[in-house]
Amino acid sequence: MLSRTIARLFPVPRYLSPHGAGIDITDASIKWVVLRPYGEHLRVTSWGEVKLEQGIVESGTVKNVQALSEALVSVRKQLGTVRSAHAALPEEGAFVFSMHTPTDTKSEIESMIEFELVGRVPVPVQQMVYDYDIIGDHPAGGVEIGVVAFPREIVEDYVQAFAMAGIELMSMEVEARSIARAVSDKDGSSPVSLLVDSGKSRTGFAIVKRGFPIFTSTVDVGGKDLTRVVVETLNVSEDAAQVFKNEEGLVPKDPAKKKTTEAVAKVAESLAAEVERHYRFWDTRRNEHGERATPVEQVILVGGSANLMGLDDFIAGKVHARTDRPNVWRHVASFDDYIPPINYRSSLQYVTAIGLALRGML
Repeated sequence: MLSRTIARLFPVPRYLSPHGAGIDITDASIKWVVLRPYGEHLRVTSWGEVKLEQGIVESGTVKNVQALSEALVSVRKQLGTVRSAHAALPEEGAFVFSMHTPTDTKSEIESMIEFELVGRVPVPVQQMVYDYDIIGDHPAGGVEIGVVAFPREIVEDYVQAFAMAGIELMSMEVEARSIARAVSDKDGSSPVSLLVDSGKSRTGFAIVKRGFPIFTSTVDVGGKDLTRVVVETLNVSEDAAQVFKNEEGLVPKDPAKKKTTEAVAKVAESLAAEVERHYRFWDTRRNEHGERATPVEQVILVGGSANLMGLDDFIAGKVHARTDRPNVWRHVASFDDYIPPINYRSSLQYVTAIGLALRGML
């Protein structure tokens, strides 16, 4: 207790603190970002991506620990002198919720969480690992906390892969928490947001309150479906299809490509319907006093498929709320002083790794 008090009163200067890479593992790849202090801001000193063969990780679950560790070894060789990391856990295996506790005492909170898990999670509590964050004061007294729980087996496979690769794990957290760290305000003043992380094969949804996820889910709708319809209707390569999605997408420049745009719109409609469903459910929830419990004020689009031209306006028209692609570098540096080496479109794919690298620096 004394050492923690001293650390709070006299924190270690940021330039002396150990720095961990932010490492984001998906079914298809490993992305990493390393940040270093530079004056009042930060700089990217290492970043990149290593592709994963199909079957190493499936739906966020490690199927081949040895193969994943070998891929992590190749990442470690590109981290410079950094030998530690903050890593993300897949939302597919997570149980995420918020709850009210009448106390902020750690031991009592943990007891209440374990009691709550029995009713919420179809896995014995002994086989789970969990963590929580205090979101803020609760109107009824006490505090509101955000809880994230994972089956122990899923976590242990990731831990083993990192250990075998010679990378020290400093922390692990759910992807939505990492993304929220990168795009939310430092002081927790950001409005309740629906975070939409649209990747190649799936899209993750998270309700984020004051920078902490209180709900997550995933659906099997992603960029590969959009790419397929462009390839088929235009008879072009996947690379050319990617260019079309990013530069024209739902806003065609050539009337001759109207058929392709309509096909893309049908797939985008599936994604927009899921966004609307999640938005409406949370935005209209009521508490015991009949008041809106989680009024959602904005939709935030990240992930590679968020680059689809016109997607932000398309979704905004469905939910009638502000829909934006964020500046994922907002806590790294000002563009007036520094331009990161990752371009804007790619940065939306690196947002989880950036949020992980920011852990301990904000």
